[in-house]
Amino acid sequence: MTSQSGRGARRSAGPASRRSGARARRSGLRTRRLAIGTVAVLALAGANGPWLYRFTTERYHEYTINTQSYKEANGHWDFLDIPAEFRVNAVHAALLHTGKVLLVAGSGNNQKNFDAQSFRSILWDPKTNVFKDIDTPKDLFCAGHTQLPGGNLLIAGGTKRYEKLEGDVTKAGGLMIVRNENPNKPITLPAGTRFTGKESGKTFISQDPLLVEKATKVFDKKTGEYLRNEAGVGRIYVEAAKSGRKYETGTEDNYRVSGLSTVDTRNVYGIAQKLALDKKDFQGINDAFEFDPVAEKYIPVDPMDKARWYPTLTTLKDGKVLAVSGLDEIGQIDPGKAEVYDPKTKTWEYSGVVRKFATYPALFLLNDGKLFYSGSNSGYGLQDEGRAPGVWDVRTNEYEEIPGLSDPDQMETSATVRLPPAQDEKFMVIGGGGVGESEKATPKSRLVDLQAENPKFTDGASLNEGTRYPSASLLPDDSLLVAGGSSDYRGRGGSDVLEARLYDAKKDSYQRVADPAVGRNYHSGSVLLPDGRVMIFGSDPLYSNKINTRPGTFEQRVEIYTPPYLYRGSRPELTAGPKSIKRGGTGMFTTQHASSITSAKLMRPSAVTHVTDTDQRSIALELEKSADGITVTVPKNRALVPSGWYMLFVTDAKGTPSEGTWVEIP
Repeated sequence: MTSQSGRGARRSAGPASRRSGARARRSGLRTRRLAIGTVAVLALAGANGPWLYRFTTERYHEYTINTQSYKEANGHWDFLDIPAEFRVNAVHAALLHTGKVLLVAGSGNNQKNFDAQSFRSILWDPKTNVFKDIDTPKDLFCAGHTQLPGGNLLIAGGTKRYEKLEGDVTKAGGLMIVRNENPNKPITLPAGTRFTGKESGKTFISQDPLLVEKATKVFDKKTGEYLRNEAGVGRIYVEAAKSGRKYETGTEDNYRVSGLSTVDTRNVYGIAQKLALDKKDFQGINDAFEFDPVAEKYIPVDPMDKARWYPTLTTLKDGKVLAVSGLDEIGQIDPGKAEVYDPKTKTWEYSGVVRKFATYPALFLLNDGKLFYSGSNSGYGLQDEGRAPGVWDVRTNEYEEIPGLSDPDQMETSATVRLPPAQDEKFMVIGGGGVGESEKATPKSRLVDLQAENPKFTDGASLNEGTRYPSASLLPDDSLLVAGGSSDYRGRGGSDVLEARLYDAKKDSYQRVADPAVGRNYHSGSVLLPDGRVMIFGSDPLYSNKINTRPGTFEQRVEIYTPPYLYRGSRPELTAGPKSIKRGGTGMFTTQHASSITSAKLMRPSAVTHVTDTDQRSIALELEKSADGITVTVPKNRALVPSGWYMLFVTDAKGTPSEGTWVEIP
């Protein structure tokens, strides 16, 4: 009876009771599956605990970094979606006033590309994510560049010949000095000219054409009497006609030049020191171009007088550009003969001053028109010459060294930034390493106030570990993003620093934020985009594994960092305003957020290579507010605000910036 009653009760149950029973059965099944799964996981953990731990940790980390609260506090990194045909070994990058980014590879530190004369530049539009191939006429790998007053990008120098390490050199070679004693005419020697030693009898062949100026007649200044001829001098790289050590020379020798007339044979000759199988450094070119952002093409201009590989181009107060340092056409460090480019005439001329620097020296234009050299550089040069930081007056060639720099032997591959506002002339030097392939790296950040009565470096907040090649980008909220780098030469030993930090200059403190996914060392850099994000590109590791047995490959992926301020919701917006403002003048911009805006600044677009960006600066503007707009005033000082295009950012009380509005300062 009971049993029958029970069965009848189950049969007569309604839909709600049936769903409840089904849920109970499913719950029981889930409980059993979970128990079985737990046993399986525990068994797997026992067999492979570290793998499981890594798997679960990575999944949890991925979940965490994509939460809104994490992004609001730390920002977020994303990979840029680059179609395969546009992936290049980007070594240089510049933000153009069209809002697009020019990524320059040239041969991209790839000998095969160089031999094939395959040189690349890519134009990327951050708004549309459209990429475009740009015809690149020369190997602009390791050139110098800077923004010009009219909005073009000046790029000069690059690679003439790749280095050859000792052991890879098969033909003896080196520098040949060619002298022309004839005061009546210059002499042109074509590529392939043969030079034969008078003592050794060994023959060497030039690799390029050479013009040797005519001799100069020297007269007595008092009497006007003719004294002598001062020979014209040319320099050319030569190689032995055949391979092997037996074609080396050990001492200086005079050389007869083939292919000359009888008269020229008496006047033209070569002189060379030892010509051997030693390591041959990279060699530079003197070609120069302006990249036109509107036409989107390179325009050749007057070449430099000196060939330069690893040069720095720095804008001067009058809008002209100073070119310094670099390896020349035979791979020797520039002796210090700086030259100046005039954007109006598109020509170069010798500056008249001589000052030697290590390659890619970080030179910044100061408010009085002088230049500050922070000591940051990228390598080539003597260890004890051209490395001391100081203030340089290019007009008089006077140089005042700045004392107090800590770890002065670890300034190679360091980054230097002019802290905001640019008016204050405070600089920070970040990280760096020892000369050449040294294992040394410093975590220090050194600060200097050039407006102090007696400027000297002091140590600021430190990074967690020694860091070479740190990328540093000024942000429109006056913070500084410092990301990437490595604690050893070119990431050796798996030493990439997968960290990013925001630096607060007012507090002199670093805040750890979201970590990038990709290591960045040699040949890397970062660029602030008009929307307030930062792109970081490049990296050329020596090895691809921690035990240094597999050759590295160039990093073609690009990451974009979205700072915390872009996860706060709404941001101020400028809706209309002038496209041009004169120095000392004002500009009125309409906005619906006038009441919330607290600051305005002009930020000069980046032109960066080898973590060196001397264009970068953030200039505070005077700000007045009205009901429906703001008025900004640009400082009068031409050295503080060089002519050119800038991004105008405004920020609210939370530090949230607007998008950059392009404004030209004529």
